[in-house]
Amino acid sequence: MRAAPTLLAAALMAALSAHADVIIDDANGYTLNAKNALVKFSSLGFDDKGRIVAVGSAAEVAARMPRAQHISVGGKTVLPGLIDAHGHVFGLGEMLSQLDLTSSTSLDGALKAIGDYARKEQGAWLRGRGWNQEIWKLGRFPTAQELDRVTGSRPAVLERVDGHAVWVNSAVLKLAGIDDKTPDPTGGKIVRDADGHATGILVDRAADLIEKVMPKTSEEQARAYLDAALGEMARQGLTSVHDAGVSASQDRLYRYYADHGKLSARIYGMIGGVGADFDSIVKGGGPLNSYGDDMYALRAVKLYSDGALGSRGAALLAPYSDEPKSKGLLFNSNAEMTRLIGKAMKAGYQVNVHAIGDAGNRQVIDIYGKLIKETRSVGQRHRIEHAQVVALADIPRFQAIGIIPSMQPTHATSDMNMAENRVGPERIKGAYAWRSYLHQGSRIACGSDFPVESPNPFYGLHAAVTRQDQNGGPAGGWYANQAMSLKEAFRCFTLDAAYAGHQEDKIGSLEPGKYADFIVIDRDLFTMPTYDIYQVKVLQTWVAGRQVFKR
Repeated sequence: MRAAPTLLAAALMAALSAHADVIIDDANGYTLNAKNALVKFSSLGFDDKGRIVAVGSAAEVAARMPRAQHISVGGKTVLPGLIDAHGHVFGLGEMLSQLDLTSSTSLDGALKAIGDYARKEQGAWLRGRGWNQEIWKLGRFPTAQELDRVTGSRPAVLERVDGHAVWVNSAVLKLAGIDDKTPDPTGGKIVRDADGHATGILVDRAADLIEKVMPKTSEEQARAYLDAALGEMARQGLTSVHDAGVSASQDRLYRYYADHGKLSARIYGMIGGVGADFDSIVKGGGPLNSYGDDMYALRAVKLYSDGALGSRGAALLAPYSDEPKSKGLLFNSNAEMTRLIGKAMKAGYQVNVHAIGDAGNRQVIDIYGKLIKETRSVGQRHRIEHAQVVALADIPRFQAIGIIPSMQPTHATSDMNMAENRVGPERIKGAYAWRSYLHQGSRIACGSDFPVESPNPFYGLHAAVTRQDQNGGPAGGWYANQAMSLKEAFRCFTLDAAYAGHQEDKIGSLEPGKYADFIVIDRDLFTMPTYDIYQVKVLQTWVAGRQVFKR
């Protein structure tokens, strides 16, 4: 299990306390400007409200702020705070407190880790995440019976790395009443063996069948998850995160944290769906463009079109190349998806729909093409989250309709071990196709989808530029013609991510009038070898001129 990062309470309180005007000196600073030029600077000055006053040479900044306190960073590199345009904040905090199986390389290794964890953790249920049968080279999903061997009769629920399938033991199947006669729900699949028996794998909405028997998250647990996630995000240099799926209770907690100065990163929230939580939030005032000195916003809605590629839940136009009997799972009919998207758009929200497969993406693009015109809401900057496998003919429609592709570079390097097997050599040309979007003028909002992937944004920058894993494979990069330049990747984790959250006038670059959200790192991002970018360490993280992390 990965240990949760610690951030000393006293240090955090001091970091969030009031401060005078400050100048950061002796910086090897980089930022983009409004003309997309990379600008260097040696000093950065900000006022007691955390707003940037001046950026430039030491003499220039000192002349503008003669009474400021000076802090030297000793020649270290300073960058704008990095923005993750798609993460799951409470999911990250939860994962930090549970069994982490992302490093398991075989079924036997995973079972040993689960057994060791079961002996140490005495809770009523065993929870974990991160398994991946593709890395295990298992050729199938694991089974409840295999899990029973190390968990016994104690309920165990283990999420797949992508969060779109769960592996449960026989105790959970029994508690949930799932048997051979239980029908597959719409948008979900109960994986069964050749004899029709449920195997213990529940894909996408089939996982909802166990929700009614699982313990609910308490307020105390939610606070612990949020604290752990904020600490980890600060450590990784994330000064803003777009939280892809916020519940009503999480919204209340975010507002409380913003009111009490406890947010160490800006949160741009997406309400999870348009059900009861959405209705209650809308009654409370509708889209929340800014709250708590721009530390929190809730002006978007997150919906789902389909599942994930690794669990074959992504909806494809033609069958999977490695499973010819399946096209994956659309979560909703076209009529129902139109209703869901329309409800959010008409209430004034940005709509961000998860779509992985080419059929899932086409469904959303078609509906956006109709509803954005009807609601006159192109200014809401509606997004498709992931846009992972898109038919080549559909890629230009993003730009034509005004859809932002919100993409996660590490998904390409994590999926390259199975993606082409899933979709074949032709469809892969429209997969993880960053260059195709950039070439047509689309702004890509980059993120990680943590805890599916690591929240470390330098892993994403490395993947975007090299199209390689951290061992340097494959040589030359996987479909390297779709790679980004370093400046493009930097922009998609800064200004373009800010744009996707309607915040480009406040954050995303270090310019006068914007917030002093910045990080200090241990090497020069723009002169170092690109194959080493994943090794960058964050030394300091600052949000609105307050230091929230120091290594």
